[in-house]
Amino acid sequence: MPRMGRVLLPNYPHHIVQRGHNRQVVFVERDDYERYLLDLRELKDAFGVKVYAYCLMTNHVHLLLAPGDSLAGLSQLMKALAARMTRYRNRLEGRSGTLWESRFKSSVVQSDTYLLACSRYIELNPVRARLVARAADYPWSSYAQRLGSEPSWLDGDPCFDALGDTDDERRSRYCAYLGQSVDDGELSLIREALQRGQLTGNSRFVAEVESLIGLRIERRGPGRPKIE
Repeated sequence: MPRMGRVLLPNYPHHIVQRGHNRQVVFVERDDYERYLLDLRELKDAFGVKVYAYCLMTNHVHLLLAPGDSLAGLSQLMKALAARMTRYRNRLEGRSGTLWESRFKSSVVQSDTYLLACSRYIELNPVRARLVARAADYPWSSYAQRLGSEPSWLDGDPCFDALGDTDDERRSRYCAYLGQSVDDGELSLIREALQRGQLTGNSRFVAEVESLIGLRIERRGPGRPKIE
């Protein structure tokens, strides 16, 4: 039975992880993180991609991105981000060669059910890694932007916007949401969907995507989704 490649869909959010080549360190100094975020802020508009959440770790990045009608923008954005960061680090270190793994991991996310859950998963990554005690203490994730008083360059997350009628109400409810204990099943679903290139969603969502792409997606054990 043939294996199915990575599923990418226009106008759907995607949970993306890109790692340093051989898990090498990508971000060392404050300037490294700031450079990547400046590029992300600039290039998202250039390629028509929405940014709902992000977290930059020392050797990888988590992003929650949604391309528009042009699906090519998502891959172009990731390629441009990787190329800019590679040139920047190679210049600093007087070296040549690749900085990132050649292929990023991705999972299409069910908006109404898992968009907020994926944002929480991404922004709590430094807490799970025991780098900080609270998400608010980590400066390189979207949490500070989402809950800060300054205008944010994040795109409007419809699930976050639905948390309340005012900015203060939405921030308060999202903060409480991050403070809740996360169900192990939710963690496993998000983590395994990303690792296996599957969908982050329920059976109804799987059926919806099957109808869109005209292929049968079957959840199995380790490995990518398969076509029947």
